[in-house]
Amino acid sequence: MRATLPALLWWALTTGAAHGATAADPLRSPSWDAMVARHLDGGTVVFDDRVQVRLPASAEDPMSVPVEARVEGLEGIEEIRLIADLNPLPLILSFRPIRADPFIAFRFKVEQSTPVRAAARTRDGVWHVGGGWLTASGGGCTAPSFGTGSGLWRDQLNQVSGGLWPRGEHASRLKLRVMHPMDTGLAPGIPVFHVESLSVVDEGGGELALVKTYEPVSENPVLSLDLHYRGPVNIVGRDIQGNRIAARVAP
Repeated sequence: MRATLPALLWWALTTGAAHGATAADPLRSPSWDAMVARHLDGGTVVFDDRVQVRLPASAEDPMSVPVEARVEGLEGIEEIRLIADLNPLPLILSFRPIRADPFIAFRFKVEQSTPVRAAARTRDGVWHVGGGWLTASGGGCTAPSFGTGSGLWRDQLNQVSGGLWPRGEHASRLKLRVMHPMDTGLAPGIPVFHVESLSVVDEGGGELALVKTYEPVSENPVLSLDLHYRGPVNIVGRDIQGNRIAARVAP
């Protein structure tokens, strides 16, 4: 029995969605299809101007590139992932804004010029993607951290400092720093060693945000979040060697 044209079109569309078919990549990355398969779970992707990535046009310091990801006008964001397509370690960070705005700012390491993306997953499982090109001369991922070279991190490992600033009646901006070398494992003779997860918890034990950091996040990571909560928070986390992170940050 021959299939009709509408049936063939329906089969093509549904099969493509099942395999994470996407529109043409506006940044024309040679590895974007691999990024979707590996780091976006092969999910359905749409390119969306409401997902914004702000970063410099070029990296003055490849060990510490500032980046800000923000989603505006899109509801139901469950997770945001930051990806640098052409980095040897593309997945940078994952953020779940449980009781927080879909916004995060931090710094990361870059090895070469690359697209940098924010992919925001909504409740329907669709990834909404925005991003831009970053020009870099390279070396950020394969250089040893300053802390590892000096040995100073041993006395300060996983210490947290930070602050909270009010943003309206029921919201606040959290900025925190965790002392950690964040070694990628790509520098000769230095094994991979990085913070694995950071959870922001209110005084009643409710989770406000969850951040998972990977090798490309810069040494002594500094994170900024906008919380739907005012008052002291607890920071709970660990690194990949099982060392615990625990701190309280008050306004």
